[in-house]
Amino acid sequence: MWNRGHRSRGLAAAAVAALVGVAGLTGCDAVGGDSPGPSGTGARVKPSPKPTPAWDRSPGSLAAVGDSITRGFDACSVLSDCPESSWATGTDTEVNSLAVRLLGASGAERRSWNYAVTGSRMADLSGQMVRAAAKRPELVTVMAGANDACRSSVSAMTPVERFRTQFQDALSTLRRTLPKTQVYVSSVPDLKRLWSQGRENQLGKQIWKLGICPSMLADADAVDPAAVARRDRVQDRVESYNTVLEEVCDRDRLCRFDGGAVFEYRFGTAQLSPWDWFHPSRNGQARLAEMAYAGITSRTPLE
Repeated sequence: MWNRGHRSRGLAAAAVAALVGVAGLTGCDAVGGDSPGPSGTGARVKPSPKPTPAWDRSPGSLAAVGDSITRGFDACSVLSDCPESSWATGTDTEVNSLAVRLLGASGAERRSWNYAVTGSRMADLSGQMVRAAAKRPELVTVMAGANDACRSSVSAMTPVERFRTQFQDALSTLRRTLPKTQVYVSSVPDLKRLWSQGRENQLGKQIWKLGICPSMLADADAVDPAAVARRDRVQDRVESYNTVLEEVCDRDRLCRFDGGAVFEYRFGTAQLSPWDWFHPSRNGQARLAEMAYAGITSRTPLE
């Protein structure tokens, strides 16, 4: 499972000017910055706001929250979590995870933690944040939302505003304990592209019939108007989720959205698990690690 939006932040300092009128004169003086107002005028200068903390491009520890993608499900063995192959915290040399790239191999083992849970939805994120916060990491990675769209039917998908509230609650949960921890949020993958790539494999389509993401993948070969409309509704919901992730993250001064990098990535069958043609393979996990590392170490947020 796998387009780009963003935000920019900067440091701002306010300059406040006080205009002083003098009786009988038509001229005026401007006093700015932190200079005191002229005596007897009653003018008061507001203090400059505290600057926004700079984004640390080399955090010393990280915790990962999310769903089966971050657990590495089906990346190294069938129907199993493979946290060692996780894009976020894994130790698999073929993946070269985000933790290894940031902390080194030994650092990844000692200073990264994976609290993602296979099958979880946005409603579950707050609980994962509690566990992550207990480790006091300098960075928390978030990849969640695919399971909110991958439901038994289109009508069962998580409503957009509920999704927003749940994500806001999860961030608030973290902030109550860790107001200075950075958060990196990955976009929800392009499920429609996943369908278009995986349906080329006959075995994959048979496995999908077992109930993998029915809202998008059911009747994989059907291209009648009803099937097309169903997939389009799922795709629209995923795009709305990504808009929510960006907007909520944008209001947190230490949160950085991936700019839609994961959603926009043009993955192929090599990036899909050979066991279910849905979850990322080791190759796919490596690509996710690359994108996250690029986003976290960038001097400015991704566009």
